[in-house]
Amino acid sequence: MSGNRAERGKRFADAMFSGVAAGLCLAVLAGVVFALAVTGGCLAVAMRPNARDFQPPREETLLATGYCNCQKCCGWKYTWYGRSVVAAGKNAGRPKKVGITASGTRARHGTIAADTSVYPVGTIVEIPGYGFGRVEDRGGAIRGRHVDLWFRRHSDAVKWGRRNVRVRVWLPRKK
Repeated sequence: MSGNRAERGKRFADAMFSGVAAGLCLAVLAGVVFALAVTGGCLAVAMRPNARDFQPPREETLLATGYCNCQKCCGWKYTWYGRSVVAAGKNAGRPKKVGITASGTRARHGTIAADTSVYPVGTIVEIPGYGFGRVEDRGGAIRGRHVDLWFRRHSDAVKWGRRNVRVRVWLPRKK
């Protein structure tokens, strides 16, 4: 009789543990989905242009390339004592803040580097296959109707490659 009771107790404990584990997994999954929905929604809303601050949209064909924060994409290197510095050019050897754009913001999905004489900082661009982005950076090799789209991983930037894409552009209104 006691063996039966012990067996039933073990089965009950196993059932309780699996129920708790399933509930915990479900709660974590729901939290992740909620966080992604809230973050994605806020980012998307922040990128959407309004008529008060932006000129009416125009459609253009641009060369869109991908970049990330890596040494290969952004031209920086580590010194022998671990500091990140510009690797080449007139600023070679000067400290480099990796992941910080020319406008001072942290690079994230939606960060675009462009020729600021064509697309000033703050310009919003809608790119098919990428989404909305804001010009916050500039690059040494970016000239004319060419934009660089930020990706979290180098492999994603390489996968994007070089594409001629038809985009919508909202230039900021002159103040």
